[in-house]
This record gives sequence, structure tokens and C-alpha cells, in this order.
Amino acid sequence: MISNDEIVELEYLLKKQEQCDARKDILAFTIYTKPNFIPYWFHKSYYSKLQEFAEGKINKLMVFIPPQHGKSEGSTRRLPAYLLGLNPELKIAIVSYSADKSRKFNREIQRIIDDQKYYDLFDTKLSDGSDGYIRTTDECETVGFEGSYKTIGVGGPLTGDPVDVLIMDDLYKGPKEAWSPVNQQNVIDWYDTVGESRLHNGSRQLIVFTRWDENDLAGHILKEQPGEWEVVKFPAIKVGEPNEIDPRKEGEALWPERHSLEKLQKTRQRNSHVFDSLYQQDPSPKEGLMYQEFKTYSQIPEFKIIKNYTDTADTGDDYLCSIVYGVPKDNGAYRYVLDILYTQEPMEKTEPWTASMLARNNVNDADIESNNGGRGFARNVQSKLDAGNAKTKVNWFHQSENKESRIYSNSAYVNANLIFPDDWKQRWPKFYLSLRGYKKSGKNKNDDAADTITGIFEKSMKINNNEYWSL
Repeated sequence: MISNDEIVELEYLLKKQEQCDARKDILAFTIYTKPNFIPYWFHKSYYSKLQEFAEGKINKLMVFIPPQHGKSEGSTRRLPAYLLGLNPELKIAIVSYSADKSRKFNREIQRIIDDQKYYDLFDTKLSDGSDGYIRTTDECETVGFEGSYKTIGVGGPLTGDPVDVLIMDDLYKGPKEAWSPVNQQNVIDWYDTVGESRLHNGSRQLIVFTRWDENDLAGHILKEQPGEWEVVKFPAIKVGEPNEIDPRKEGEALWPERHSLEKLQKTRQRNSHVFDSLYQQDPSPKEGLMYQEFKTYSQIPEFKIIKNYTDTADTGDDYLCSIVYGVPKDNGAYRYVLDILYTQEPMEKTEPWTASMLARNNVNDADIESNNGGRGFARNVQSKLDAGNAKTKVNWFHQSENKESRIYSNSAYVNANLIFPDDWKQRWPKFYLSLRGYKKSGKNKNDDAADTITGIFEKSMKINNNEYWSL
């Protein structure tokens, strides 16, 4: 029978072994400093690559993992703390999509280093405020050494010392930013002019994020630096044969306990091209038409409200697009198109035409974009409605999001839930040709039809945060 003293001795030896392992291996370090962390098989594969990066065996590493699979815990919380424990002289920079997000990472790293478990392993310490070393939400220095870690939002400065380790995690907040050509170029410009300018021959770079588009920063770097980066990819649903990093059979889910295959397949059905980028880490070039055939109706259901969305013309080549639609009582997702005004005529004509369409369809609420004269348009339409004793309430709002990314990110949902009358091709031929001919890639002659149907669902489903006023 084992005595109490022997049990205590055994526990002491086990703890010492855990500490020894935690100093040598980042997965063991994470388990030791975060006891509730239970790694799944792909976490072990992922952390094995982080270990090679920590040891300097890999200098340029990209790891692509679907959302909500624990990528940041390893790359952006535990790894910086672990690296500074191994070498408190390192200068680390951590970049995310915003300063607020990066500061959150900063605070989390501080808590890791301040914990007694960390002191059990390493001598690295942060300032207590009385030693003259920097400790802020943007930068922390290692006491007694020349090392530090900085956290910034993409677009921010990296002035001062060279960077030994550059970690880039989630440089795009979401699809609207990731699919915006302007924002894509801004991120690339930051990396080319700021990020790379602080690196030296021995610097290491780690990119860990979800792929959104073939032209995101990872795509740019892989084109500009072919063969220089090790790329590890974990698709949500396995594609291809098992391998050393990913032993799954084709078709198996990455983390079925958290994200089942059934759940993933339902997500794919809602928007296959977004799923391929976001979950499969395969941002293939966008090809073909944006919309498939829409549902049609011959009889309208009972509506709980009749609404309108109007996109006023921005330039002389644009169309005013105004759509009246009904929200049925029995299916809150569907939107039934009842009437459309699609024209390049000037506002002198489109204002009374729009007011007349709203009145004859007994529209309850009308949402009118206020960009480029839209506010005045909305007020004039409301005045005409009031003069005719119509009950329509006109709301105007400013649309600031990128049009292309809005259309693309919502296209599958819109395609599945917008229902046109059987004869819509004959009733509104210009609108029909514009919408059905809208391409995923390349220049489209007009985007007003696609923009308006996207706006219908953004407003009615309340999925955006645009400023909104009622007249």
C-alpha cells in the first residue's frame, strides 16, 4: 500500500515532469497554463507546426483553420507568451483587424505571463509599474531584458525596433471587409510598406486566419513569394486522401463534437461559395452568374406588412431601382416582390412615379438610400404621399458598406428567399436582364438591381448597422 508521503512525492514528481514538458513544448505549455484546454487531434497537428515555428525550424508559416476552431488560442495568446519565456530578448509584433481586437490579445497575454503557473516555468516578467519598463495595452517590455511584444491593428504603425516575430491573426473583420477590393489593397499595402519593413534576415512570420478571398493577404503573399512559405490547411470537411497532418477520410468533419457534418452541410447549402472560402479554406476564383433561377408565385399569401426598398441613382449611368415587396405571415424568411420601378429617368419623373407606386400598393414602410441626393428624394416622395393622404412611412438611411461585398456575401440567402411573380421577365424586362445577368467576377454594367434586392434583406432581417432615420 502506498503511503501518504509516497503519494505526495509522486504528485511532486508528476508536477515537475509537467513543468519540464511545458518548457519544451507549446502544446504541453498550453495544457499546463490552461487546464480546461482539451486538445482534439487537429489541435495536436496544429500545435506541432507552432512548435516547429517556435524552434525556428519554420520561418514562414501559414495555417488556415475554419472559424471557432481554436486557432487564436495557440497562435496569438499562448505562442507569444511561450516564445518570450524561451527568449525574453525577442521583439514580437501581433497584428489583427483592429486596434481594439489586438489590445484584447495584449491583455490576454499579460494575464498568461502574470499567472503563477507561468512563473513556475520561466523567469520572464512584465512590469509592475515601478521599474521603468513599458506596460500598456499596446506594448509590454520584459523586465531586465530588451524583449517586448506590441499589438496593433492592421494599418497601424510599427515604429522603433526591428521585429523578430510577426504574427498576423484575422486581418479582416468579416466578409464585407475581406471582399472589398479597396480594403484588400489597404491590407496588402500595409504589409508591403510597414510589416515587411520591420523584418530582418532572421525574422519569423506567422499568418493564422480564415481565408475569405483569393486576393486576401495570404493569396497576395503566396503569389509574390512562391515556395517560401509552409502552408497548413484544415478544411471543415475533409477533401482528398489522409495525410500526416490530417488523417481524416474524405468527407469527415474536422471537429464533429462542436461542428457536426450535418450542421456544416446545412451551412454549405445556404451559400456554397462562401462555405468553400470560409470553411474549406479554398477561395476559388468567382466564376459565372451570381444568381440561379428565383422562385416564382402565381398567388400571393396574406402579408403582415408591405414594404419598399429604393436605391436612388448615383450617376447618370445608374438606374433608380425601387421594389415593393410583401412579408408573409406564415414564413418570415420569404419576401414576395409585388412591384418594381427600374429606370434611368431623372428625379423630376422618378419622385412622383415612386410615390404613386408606394400609394397604389398600400406600402406601410419605405426604406430609401440617402446617398448622393437620396435624402432630398426621400423627403419629396414623403411630401407627395402626404399630399395624397397615403399612409406610407418613408425612412432614409446612409449606406456606407462596400456594394460588391454586400451583394456577394448575401447572394445565396437572397436567391433562396426572394420570390417573383410568374411573369416577372415580361413585366420588368430590363430589371430581369440586369439581375439574371449579374456576374460574380468582372465588371458588371449595372449593379443597381442586385444592390436593391440585397438591401431588402439587409433591412428586413436587420443584418446591418447603418444609420437610420425616419421622416
